[in-house]
Amino acid sequence: DSDELSALQVRTKQYLLLARIREKAGQLNASLQTLKEARENQLKVQHRLLLDQTAAGLPGEQHKMLARICVLMAEQSQAIRDNEQMIQHYREALKYTPNDTGVLAALARIYMQLNRMDECQATCVQIVQLDPNNEVALVMMADLSFRRMDFENAAYHFSQLLLYQPTYWTALARLIEVLRRSGTLVEAATFLQRAEEEATRSDGEAGLSYCKGLCEWYRGNPNSALRLFNYCRRNEEWGQQAIYNMIEICLNPDGDLPTEGSVIDIGADDLEIKDSRAMALRTAERLLNELKPRPGVLDNEALNHRLLENFLLVASRHKHNVEQALQNFTAIASQDEYIGAIYGVAVTHVILKQGQRAKNQLKRVAKNAWTFEEAEYLEKCWLLLADLYNQAGKYELATDLLKRVLQHNKSCMKAYELCGIAFEKEQNYRAAALYYDSAWRYCGKAKPNVGYKLAFNYMKNKRYADAIDICQQVLKLHPEYPSIRKDILEKCRNNLKIRK
Repeated sequence: DSDELSALQVRTKQYLLLARIREKAGQLNASLQTLKEARENQLKVQHRLLLDQTAAGLPGEQHKMLARICVLMAEQSQAIRDNEQMIQHYREALKYTPNDTGVLAALARIYMQLNRMDECQATCVQIVQLDPNNEVALVMMADLSFRRMDFENAAYHFSQLLLYQPTYWTALARLIEVLRRSGTLVEAATFLQRAEEEATRSDGEAGLSYCKGLCEWYRGNPNSALRLFNYCRRNEEWGQQAIYNMIEICLNPDGDLPTEGSVIDIGADDLEIKDSRAMALRTAERLLNELKPRPGVLDNEALNHRLLENFLLVASRHKHNVEQALQNFTAIASQDEYIGAIYGVAVTHVILKQGQRAKNQLKRVAKNAWTFEEAEYLEKCWLLLADLYNQAGKYELATDLLKRVLQHNKSCMKAYELCGIAFEKEQNYRAAALYYDSAWRYCGKAKPNVGYKLAFNYMKNKRYADAIDICQQVLKLHPEYPSIRKDILEKCRNNLKIRK
């Protein structure tokens, strides 16, 4: 009998080895089936142990083996994107090892990715009861507040984590995102400074560079952000996301809408701007080739990769490439209502001068509920639709959409700018100036065209001194910006002289 039990235990190990070989060969379904056989065999081991308490092999150890098999099955289910099976296998693992915080954390993470927030919260509470200082659970609880748009609570949770561990990079990156959306990004400086003081050269530089890059990007400093992201792009933990961010910046460094021209009146040579643009697109292409989506990742990296490939085609502005991207985006959007693909379809229509078709696409998502996963593309859809409404003179529809954007992202420079445009068109120069002032602050006072609009509306309000101040700020960074000097600065100075 003892020999028979030993043979069963050996067979479990053989099944596990075979499952691993099949997984390495890319035979994921076959590997999962082999793991199921391993589980059935291990249940026989369990049954034998219950019958014979004197037999070799402690029941506790065999429970751990069963739990391990269930976790492997869950991971394989993740690789083949069978979410319900994955949850079922994690739950089964917890029958055998109910206090395993690692398994509980994996289950909570899946619940979060599937937007099952209440189940995620309950699982996190369970983890914290077992381990009050469990960082993974505490971060997820803060994330839950974030996803529920409770930015104040989320910021509190993340900042508390960072008080005890200033170099907890995941929490710091999340905090920066929360502060950006609540319009208080300036508060990130204190946390970054403490992290820099605590960071060690060996394990801190990549995480610190990523967080600094994120901050610079959100402050409107794309070149500085690129340098910082580039510094950590080879890092195993932060490299993948850093490269995604770098591609986004190369494709659209100024966060312009597709309706806007890429050349601004700053006295620069058109050819020079075109060369710089071509170089940025070549860099984006090289980074895309470097970026390999990891199989079995729930964040859908493969989809993001396909979207970015097509946004690269769009960014070239060549008609053939844009038409090809339109076909590809339409194919992706037809499989599922991916917000990114719908935005892609709308952008291509705008560039192909098919504004009404673009509007029809964007109206599909105009009333969508805000979700963390779709936040960036949804925001872009709302901004583009608001811009098209502005162009059509539908200012009320535009401002309604823009208020929704600002509800979820109080640092959105483009939303403030478009609100300013709507009020300016209605000749409400006071309200326009308020919105342009916010746009000017949130772009880090780096966009001369926004400074121009703010100064112009101050002038229309007869706030000549304020208009002159903004003109001087713009000219300090862009001394050869001719129109602001002629259109606003000189007129305001003359008006002040007349008043005196």
